[in-house]
Amino acid sequence: MQEAPTRAAERVSLIPVLNDNYVFVLHGDGPGPAAVVDPAVAEPVAAWLEQRGLELTAILHTHHHHDHIGGAPDLLARWPGAQVIASAADRARIPHQTQGVAGGDRLTVLGRAVEVLEVPGHTAHHIAFYLPPQGEGGGELFCGDTLFAGGCGRLFEGTPEQMHHSLGLLAQLPAATRVWCAHEYTEGNLRWAAAQQPSDGPIAQRLEAVRARRAEGQPTIPSSIGLERATNLFVRAADAAELRRHRGSKDLWRG
Repeated sequence: MQEAPTRAAERVSLIPVLNDNYVFVLHGDGPGPAAVVDPAVAEPVAAWLEQRGLELTAILHTHHHHDHIGGAPDLLARWPGAQVIASAADRARIPHQTQGVAGGDRLTVLGRAVEVLEVPGHTAHHIAFYLPPQGEGGGELFCGDTLFAGGCGRLFEGTPEQMHHSLGLLAQLPAATRVWCAHEYTEGNLRWAAAQQPSDGPIAQRLEAVRARRAEGQPTIPSSIGLERATNLFVRAADAAELRRHRGSKDLWRG
């Protein structure tokens, strides 16, 4: 996409929707253009944008599940000029695409460089969007349902080998990268991890911090790549066989 405002969008905000989904908005400090990632529903997203004087110019989809694309038609009815960026290989299941992309593609959204990563496992054509850092801050990763805080997505269409490779690809990003995963599963994921590794100090400490945030009604997202490397048993899995074993023992394998 060609749009390049004079000042690049520098903020990410999250909107809680449905039971445990998050929709993410990339925007600037004041009124202006905005991009939305994985809009499950339209009404709360449209209200959030309009309250802040934001104009929707792009929708980014990580995969085809309805709780990630369901709001797009109504948002496009309100902002018919918005671009829709999604996996070209999934065009049949993700309608309204104006720009089909694949792993390795580079584009610009709201003045921000965006790299497309192929991360199959949860679905066959799942992608993630990585925004490299600006200045001294960390980058941003919109990973859909591939990587969760303390976990990873269910293997609806992929294999443990694919998921292990996808998580390894994401784990190679800089440690300060903020991880914007699309569901609030963190506490359950870490309870499971602590039961598997009861003597693991970093997992126990993270679980305690997450419980405190949830008790205050606060989101646990974003995470960071560094935190996931340290405390996510799926990211830490040495190989696909270990990831498969975790999958078999995890009663909260969701997404």
